Amino acid sequence: MSNAVIDQLNEKMASSIEALKRDLVKIRTGRATLSLLDGVKVNAYGSQMTLEQVAALTIPESNMIAIKPWDPQVLASIEKAILASDLGLTPSSDGNVVRLTIPPLTEERRKELVKQVKKLGEEHKVAVRNVRRDANDTFKKMKKDKDISEDDMFRLQDESQKATDSFIAQIDEIVSGKEKEVMAV
Repeated sequence: MSNAVIDQLNEKMASSIEALKRDLVKIRTGRATLSLLDGVKVNAYGSQMTLEQVAALTIPESNMIAIKPWDPQVLASIEKAILASDLGLTPSSDGNVVRLTIPPLTEERRKELVKQVKKLGEEHKVAVRNVRRDANDTFKKMKKDKDISEDDMFRLQDESQKATDSFIAQIDEIVSGKEKEVMAV
């Protein structure tokens, strides 16, 4: 029973790391990446669809994304969807292809993005600590119900603390890597 709690704790903490990576991918670094467009939904054929479902996405240059719709009638909807998103990018179209030019980041904008990265890191650290707290509460309840001894409770709490320290170190490493990527010119 107690090993199941530790396994569950490790699973939840690992999923928090994955969520952090997904969140950080969406932060712009001055380079074109297709993941910037992950959250953009296009109103096409009477429903909300992702860009990948209605167009071919390519990166012809390091600071440009080209979006070639499968159906030319969707071109205007793609432009509207990009303008409505919070990307801060202005699409330009030649009638066949929508191009997004990623402008170079200013020093001020880079610092804002670093703050955003640190904030995301802190949020995920809090999530990891909450998982530890829940596990420790479970261990205390198990001791109270006499399912485990006091020594086992302390051993399990120590294990959960070691796991927490390990995952927080991973978060710090991921965040510092992203900071370096954002600050690189």
